[in-house]
Amino acid sequence: MFPKLSLKMNKIYSFCAFVVLFLFASCIPNKDLLYLQNKNNSSQESAVTPVVLKPYRAQVNDVLSVRIKALDQKLVEMFNPATSAGTQTNSSDGLYFDGFSVNDHGDIRVPVLGEVNVLGLTLDEIRLKVEKQLLEEYFNKEADIFVTVKLAGMRYTVNGEISSPGTKVLFQDKVTILEAIANSGDITMVGNRKDVMVVRQYPHGTEMHTIDLTSSEALKSPYYYVQPNDFIYIKPLKQKSWGTGVNGLQSFTAIFTAFTLLMTTFLLLKK
Repeated sequence: MFPKLSLKMNKIYSFCAFVVLFLFASCIPNKDLLYLQNKNNSSQESAVTPVVLKPYRAQVNDVLSVRIKALDQKLVEMFNPATSAGTQTNSSDGLYFDGFSVNDHGDIRVPVLGEVNVLGLTLDEIRLKVEKQLLEEYFNKEADIFVTVKLAGMRYTVNGEISSPGTKVLFQDKVTILEAIANSGDITMVGNRKDVMVVRQYPHGTEMHTIDLTSSEALKSPYYYVQPNDFIYIKPLKQKSWGTGVNGLQSFTAIFTAFTLLMTTFLLLKK
């Protein structure tokens, strides 16, 4: 009887040891939760150089804000219908309806000016194009025309292991991926910060890229800055599919529960 009991005890201890090792392995290391770590162990943190951001070029479905000013504002009211009505479009909804959408042909429809092709042009190039057309067709230099062209908000979507998924709009000229994630409530504990997917639209089509946000090398990545209509997907870690604790307290609770179950089983077998 005792050899059989000893064999059962060995099996129980082996199983208990396996469970403990598995639960500890399921804990998420602290290094997987920290952003922008210096993984090269270099003491010169200031040596990291951010990537040079290339000017954004207008694409189909972009929404632009075009405002035209002059010394005599009455001269340009017809080019700014929203302004002439005494309203200001500061919300994303207002900019969507009163902004200028880039159609499938790459054109925007500006009052009086008509169709203006902007596909593939930077915001500065669009501004110069509008100014040139105004001076050639409607005004002289003495009118002192002043044109501003901006994106009608930086629109992007974050999904996956994020606290507040969905489409966001930030009224900034430049938005980093860390700002975009922070604006969505940060990545959850079981989100994979090492393999963040960025789905980006290009004139030739859609491409998927990845960026490691736990490494300081992310600052040099061309995907560190968000572009309009980016889709950011946070993949889950394998710990989520295991269903075990993701921190010390949860793992301890799981271990204690498993140990209690094993001891109860052992006592019942001993009887």
